[in-house]
Amino acid sequence: MTDASLQESLAEVAGEVEALLEQLMPDAAGPIGRLRAAMRHGSLNGGKRLRPFLVVRSAGLFDVPRERALRAAAALEMVHCYSLIHDDLPAMDDSDLRRGRPTVHKAFDDATAVLAGDALLTEAFGVLAEPATHPDAAVRCRLVAGLARAAGSEGMVGGQAIDLSAERHDLSLAGIERLQALKTGALIAYACEAGALLGEAVPDQRRALLDYARLLGLAFQIVDDLLDVEGTTEELGKPARQDAELGKATFVLHLGVEGARERAAQLAEEARSRLDSFGENADALRRTIDFVLARRS
Repeated sequence: MTDASLQESLAEVAGEVEALLEQLMPDAAGPIGRLRAAMRHGSLNGGKRLRPFLVVRSAGLFDVPRERALRAAAALEMVHCYSLIHDDLPAMDDSDLRRGRPTVHKAFDDATAVLAGDALLTEAFGVLAEPATHPDAAVRCRLVAGLARAAGSEGMVGGQAIDLSAERHDLSLAGIERLQALKTGALIAYACEAGALLGEAVPDQRRALLDYARLLGLAFQIVDDLLDVEGTTEELGKPARQDAELGKATFVLHLGVEGARERAAQLAEEARSRLDSFGENADALRRTIDFVLARRS
């Protein structure tokens, strides 16, 4: 797979997920219509859709029907977008800009943003639980349980709690890795886990994909820290240098710019090695590593 074909594949999955999200969040009248508009504002027309892409490509290793993979991908993206809506609130990171547009609480109001995030989170589990996602109820239960773990107190939300705590400013390098493995890495890991669950993969295959995704997630966050230092608000679509202004310990703070870049490259090579058993079928996942390292937003 070439870089150009990877970009085409990313765009194709993003378009399919976008269309499905629009179906899952139809317009409505009255107060619910305003809520749906906020949900759509926070989840449509933006982002790389990296997590959905990982779901679809991981599921593709096991010949999972595309429509099933897309439903799991959309559910995961709903949880990711809920987290961004809440993360931007004044009580958390207090951001005015997301994906180059006003954040949901700025476009609507704080209360509506809270409710939009609540609705996205709740309805994501409904998408996974429906038979259209997989005909086997046991598989659907495993998908639901896996997303609950990845998004809860031992996953993304737990990482956010550490990020908001006083200790965030004094974390060691190991502490930062743990924080980001929870806050960012847990949903990225679930993306590949979901593909394996849909494909009813054997344990060794599932472990290999999880290891790949966890390493990719850490590399992704290191690049994020580098972009916060080196990028611009226009490139990022959100405020630059926010971590430094908040006094947060980051990979760049501990390792320096060059050290952080070297660490990301090391993690990338380790992630690549985890895909050896899948042969050429995993070329898209390998190319995704290069995409993560080279991204500018």
